[in-house]
Amino acid sequence: QGTRALSKLSAITQGRSMASELGLTIAGQRESGADVRSANVTAVMALANILKSSLGPQGLDKMLVDDIGDVTITNDGATILKQLEVEHPAAKVLVELANLQDTEVGDGTTSVVIIAAELLKRANELVKNNIHPTTIIAGYRLAMRESIKYIQENLSQKVDALEQDTLTNIAKTSLSSKFIGSESAVFCQIIVDAVKAVKMVNLQGKAKYPVNQINVLKSHGQSSHESILIPNGYAMQIMRASQEMPAWVSPAKIALLDFDLKKHRMSMNVNIVIDDPEELERVRQKEMDITKEKIQRILDAGVNAIFTTKGIDDFAMKYLVEAGVLGVRRVDKKDIKRIAKVTGAQVLLTMATDDGEEAFDPSYMGSAEEVVNERVGDNDFVFIKGCTASKACSILIRGANEFMLEEASRSVHDALCAVSRTLESNAVVPGGGAVETALSLHLEDHARTFDSYEQWAIAEFAEALLTIPKTLAINAALDAIDLLAALRVRHHASQQDPKKKDYRWYGLDLTNGTVRNQISNGVLEPMVSKLKSLKFATEAAITILRIDDLVRIAPDPQDEQQG
Repeated sequence: QGTRALSKLSAITQGRSMASELGLTIAGQRESGADVRSANVTAVMALANILKSSLGPQGLDKMLVDDIGDVTITNDGATILKQLEVEHPAAKVLVELANLQDTEVGDGTTSVVIIAAELLKRANELVKNNIHPTTIIAGYRLAMRESIKYIQENLSQKVDALEQDTLTNIAKTSLSSKFIGSESAVFCQIIVDAVKAVKMVNLQGKAKYPVNQINVLKSHGQSSHESILIPNGYAMQIMRASQEMPAWVSPAKIALLDFDLKKHRMSMNVNIVIDDPEELERVRQKEMDITKEKIQRILDAGVNAIFTTKGIDDFAMKYLVEAGVLGVRRVDKKDIKRIAKVTGAQVLLTMATDDGEEAFDPSYMGSAEEVVNERVGDNDFVFIKGCTASKACSILIRGANEFMLEEASRSVHDALCAVSRTLESNAVVPGGGAVETALSLHLEDHARTFDSYEQWAIAEFAEALLTIPKTLAINAALDAIDLLAALRVRHHASQQDPKKKDYRWYGLDLTNGTVRNQISNGVLEPMVSKLKSLKFATEAAITILRIDDLVRIAPDPQDEQQG
């Protein structure tokens, strides 16, 4: 035995020396095969387990403290993963996956990560049973295509076909898993009105509901019940430049500037040599007059509200106060662009004309019904109401503390995205694990139509989908096995017996611990969200499953010494 070990060792050393002669050594560590897969699955499952308990209406929140000590309290999957500084390369794929779901759909970030992790875990088990990763990948792709087809044909409902207010229910379902779910009656109406207010039709004639046209503001004080919607208006957390200026102007004629309203100064390295003291006084006077004339030209056009991204000094303020103009300085560039869009104004970088003179064309002005500077809670806000050029609206969220406001803002964003996607795609699916259970049963039958190894991969895909209803039930402190059995019985009946077709809408009722018809109870999700989360989760699992080798390049010793 000892001789065999020695000969093995010498063979390895020989192989290494040959490799080094040929210049084939890898300066670093290499892991391959089963080791890499197991490490990847462990990392991905660790992330999914962090998120699992935050899924669903009874999900719990996570408190994340960063290196400076800033605290974030949330149960939004994408936010949690953003805050965790993930080092593992495979786990980073999941973080990107959650971000992708967040930007594309806005809601369903937690479930997409849980499905991807479960798919990967089951794929690893199949690999251990000597099924090749390529076969599993092919099986997963087949299962994903079949799932999407099945959802579109059997599980979706057109919004027009439903009697009750679908959009409110979509918002309610999205908010149910959030911190502000208890206040959903107030927020649902605000969210639906806000999304409908920004409707626009693109060149192809399709209706679009851009969520970024809705400005979400946060203000301390009062309860979240006092949150309000400012329809067809824009709001900013900023105040007027001087208390002597009017706090309200109506009808508002708005000028947007991207330069300072200050006493004119010569530019850098320009020196004026003056011999006569009287001349000096005249130069000073001219510097003042330049700014005075500039302001006068703007005022002559009939402007009564000025917004600038730069400063307004006391000298310029005096003229604005005398003219009864509301001036706001240091406005954010992003806000100025949005104001320009909604009021029809143009942002001016300079007033210079082609002739070298300065002029202010009235066509640069924007208009709104009124501009008001109001105090809300501890902060001052400027409201631009009754915008004429394009649709925009603002939601002002109230709350007791910073954590609540931040979480409420994230929740509102998710619900806005869900409602907007529903309006654009015009199709909804039942929530509460109904889609996953129906797909799981259908894919189990579908798997049996394949007489190749893919059958196993499709069957595992079907099992993996059940992790969503299981997790929902566990988080609600209910018996997952019992509820899932009741749900599967109904879905099986709906797929086999045409008379019991309505059972396909059944999902979990986590409040009462039973199963119920989700469509008639208004537990709805946008179909786009389900389709994309299935696509993204499958793609992410496949991406990680393809990896069978990991090479960590060692840092160069010279660089280390220099460092």
